[in-house]
Amino acid sequence: MKRFTTYTIVLTAVFVCSGLLSGYTYGQQNDVQKDTLAKKNHNIFQWAINAVTRSTEDSLKQAATLNIKSEAVFSPYNGKIIRHITIQQFGFEKIFQDTSESLKYKGIQLLNRLHRNTRERVIQNNLFIKENTVLNAYKVADNERHLRSLEYIQDARIMVNEIEGATDSVDIVIITKDLFSIQLELNDLRTNRFKAKLGDANVAGLAQKVQLTTLLQQSRSPAFGYELLYSKNNISNSFINATAAYTTINPDITSRAEDEHAWNIRFERPLVSQYMHIAGGLDFGQNKAANNYNQPDSLFYKYRYNTFDAWLGYNLGIKKHSQSSKIYNRTFLSTRYFHDHFTDTPYQLTNPYNFRYDNKQAMLAQFTFFRQTFYKTNYIFGFGTTEDIPLGYNIALTGGWYKQSNLKRAYVGLDANRYVISNKGDFIQYFVRSGSYFNDGKLQDAGVLLGTSIFTRLMLIRNIKVRQYIRYSYTKQFNRLATDALTINNPFGLRYFNSDSLLGDQRISLHTETFFFINYKLLGFKFAPFMFGDVAILKPENQKFSKSGLYYGLGGGVRIRNENLVFNTVEIRFIYFPRKTEGNNSFKLTLAANIRFRYNSNYVKAPDIIQLNNDDANNIY
Repeated sequence: MKRFTTYTIVLTAVFVCSGLLSGYTYGQQNDVQKDTLAKKNHNIFQWAINAVTRSTEDSLKQAATLNIKSEAVFSPYNGKIIRHITIQQFGFEKIFQDTSESLKYKGIQLLNRLHRNTRERVIQNNLFIKENTVLNAYKVADNERHLRSLEYIQDARIMVNEIEGATDSVDIVIITKDLFSIQLELNDLRTNRFKAKLGDANVAGLAQKVQLTTLLQQSRSPAFGYELLYSKNNISNSFINATAAYTTINPDITSRAEDEHAWNIRFERPLVSQYMHIAGGLDFGQNKAANNYNQPDSLFYKYRYNTFDAWLGYNLGIKKHSQSSKIYNRTFLSTRYFHDHFTDTPYQLTNPYNFRYDNKQAMLAQFTFFRQTFYKTNYIFGFGTTEDIPLGYNIALTGGWYKQSNLKRAYVGLDANRYVISNKGDFIQYFVRSGSYFNDGKLQDAGVLLGTSIFTRLMLIRNIKVRQYIRYSYTKQFNRLATDALTINNPFGLRYFNSDSLLGDQRISLHTETFFFINYKLLGFKFAPFMFGDVAILKPENQKFSKSGLYYGLGGGVRIRNENLVFNTVEIRFIYFPRKTEGNNSFKLTLAANIRFRYNSNYVKAPDIIQLNNDDANNIY
């Protein structure tokens, strides 16, 4: 115990020191006056005061300038010939909002020496606009958004320069700024448990990622577990991403304990532009349970299964649309086959339709209809960097055949989304999800989820940026046979509510959250305090609505992020659940280090079965 605690303290000290170095060198930027940069702070108290800085340039007015359609700045040049494309890459001394200023202190020089900028050919490989072709505003906007979506890029801009004396041609300048790609993340720290992640999201500037996650836990045998991952972005300008991973700490199916051993290889080609023809993916691997927590044989569910998943889609009518600078209704046709095959199943199972350990096999086809553009804004999930919010609609109709154990059924599903931006700058999404199986002429495991979500316009209250978020949803399930019942421990109920014993067939939820972006930094880290309230009503299965239970949670917290780092946003959240239930405490304090800060902005996704208890793809605000 003593040896383990000492080991934990040493690793924690290394992590804190590394974080302080990164935060100090990244921090402050244009907030620190030039006449103080050359001075050394021999007084630790003076250094601590200087570490807290106040932003002055990042005003609400400046933020509002990003609240524009992504293609707007390129539209005046529609139809002109792209003569030359050049690439500029900013170092950490440059401020993206004001390129005329440079930061001059020793920490910046150290960072630029430690960091290898993304190679220019990597940026070139991620361009689908070409020289000596006609400029299409929507295509250029798609390319700018794609560059911003890359894990190792902080922000990107595409600038169009007019050419003196040539009215039919323009030059294009691509400007990118990297994130500091080295990742050191502490996920869990207790006296008997340590979990951390170390990696580089852009090794040698070649758009390749290497990541090691380690777990050290006394109750585990062996105490040490790990996950090793390698990925490569955009292989040979094909826009195909590849990932390979091996882990001994994957959460298992039974108890979610981190004792599943698995390997996985994945290739994917997303539809990064509405002007691309093909998207698809291939995913295969093997998972098996390992009794690393020394459970008795009667409680340990031993299993092993293989996975295979492949999908392919084609953008219909793309040749016609590519010749026009207008936005049209798009149709995307895709097919998918997946098979989860258990070679070993737990001997404890008696139910032939056990949802977790059944063999699953499906052949699905999907038509996706979309007419979608994007708005450039900020202060949605991020802390000031450019974010892309969809505008328009996206409707996916799915049909096919699904086999679960010995149960074979036809399936049909609908996933529809409408994105609206009001005249006042409010971002609104309306969503409907519905799916059903058909067997012997009857509907089975049918369900519908509908609702709306709103991000209000950015408001300024005493020099603090404030945004309000509201989401309402209603879910109904019919004739459940071989799927999970509705629960409330998910984004459509009460977040961080642990009780999984509450099951129902109707659910109503309301979530509201107010977050504040303050103008102060500490060692370059920005803070966004927030307060929230969740309310959920769950009707038990096959009972009257009057038997429904009302559950709610109240609380607040703070999100912390340095936009120059590849680290995820850290969130500290305090929650109070007035109604105590089995397996759930009334008070809860959580620390999460994997909060998303970019909205999923893909045009299409792989055909899938509609889910009513989760939103893994971040398709709903």
